[in-house]
Amino acid sequence: MQSILARPAHVPADRIVDFDIFEPPGVEQDYFAAWQSLVREDGPGIVWTSANGGHWIATRGEIVRALWADNVRLSSEVLAVTPGLGEVMRFIPLQQDSPEHQPFRMAVMKGFASRFVVAMEPQVTQVARELIDGLIDRGSCDFVADFAEILPLHIFLTLIDVPLSDRPRLRALGSQLTRPDGSMTVEQLRDAADDYLAPYIAARMANPGTDLFSRILSEPIDGRAWSEDEARRMCRNLLFGGLDTVVAMVGMVALHLARHPQDQALLRERPDLIPDAADELMRRYPTVSVSRNLVTDVEVDGVMLKAGDIIYLPSVLHNLDPASFDAPETVRFDRKLNATRHTTMGVGAHRCVGAGLARMEVIVFLREWLGRMPTVRLDPDRPVTMKGGNVGACTALPLRWD
Repeated sequence: MQSILARPAHVPADRIVDFDIFEPPGVEQDYFAAWQSLVREDGPGIVWTSANGGHWIATRGEIVRALWADNVRLSSEVLAVTPGLGEVMRFIPLQQDSPEHQPFRMAVMKGFASRFVVAMEPQVTQVARELIDGLIDRGSCDFVADFAEILPLHIFLTLIDVPLSDRPRLRALGSQLTRPDGSMTVEQLRDAADDYLAPYIAARMANPGTDLFSRILSEPIDGRAWSEDEARRMCRNLLFGGLDTVVAMVGMVALHLARHPQDQALLRERPDLIPDAADELMRRYPTVSVSRNLVTDVEVDGVMLKAGDIIYLPSVLHNLDPASFDAPETVRFDRKLNATRHTTMGVGAHRCVGAGLARMEVIVFLREWLGRMPTVRLDPDRPVTMKGGNVGACTALPLRWD
């Protein structure tokens, strides 16, 4: 247990918890239960941990969502509770605040315009079918390694027009950002990404093509061209953003299907429910969290947070809060959710720019997996394993089928 004497003077003793967001208790077996261990009926809405340099954690859904959307009193500059990561990465637009943020985000949003997402769907479908066709006769697989780590990365690497053979190398970098294992410093991680991206950025700025980076870098920023530093920070941001979140999401959706054969059967019988099912499953299994640093003193849940404090905002504690959603742990395909009601893809000015692409990939996965595979179940001889971090994920998902 952490020492109460070590707490900052403004942190009440009754708000201190022994909790590391990278290793919450029991996360290897159940990411969601590990996070819900922080929540107590009539308990505090924010708590403090001295892990990772010391920071607040919002534990009540309404607080998570409200602070996530607060870009006046809170800043995105810090990026993460990992000491030094924000100062090193300097992502564009993720770490920017208003008014600097808007023109850069607008350029990125234009690169992810819906017409480009729609145009990618046939390729997502083709890749999903090829992967399924390669698995179906085997009778078993580790879904993470054999599908989840391939489909989303294949699509993202196609979007930015880099060799698909680089997938394993880039996947390893993505995991180091969201679930670091100590094998790289944050500076080494940044430099590895920048060294990889440098020739592609130079080529896109000199001779823009039709890829995602070219589309974004062709958009002027307040009437001027992107600088090399801005281009590097933006491409660095998108590279890391595209390497982990959808992998984690697809893995959690597959885990639910394997645990609930009745839902497999329902969606096979009623494929028209698949878009609503995608929204509901994304709500039920959120794994992304963000960090914010306070730019002014703010009173939250009866406690005064000080300028410079960091607060961690887990989407899981909003989406699974009974005060935010009725029977939140129950999957109901008739909720008819607007995707912006849940926090899986973020809230407010920094809502994920790739949310539309991610949703389309989940829909295609459900359609093709359920349309081509027999009933899939968990492998009773091998455990499902998970890991915590800024993006939690299944690290192994052994499946079987007849």
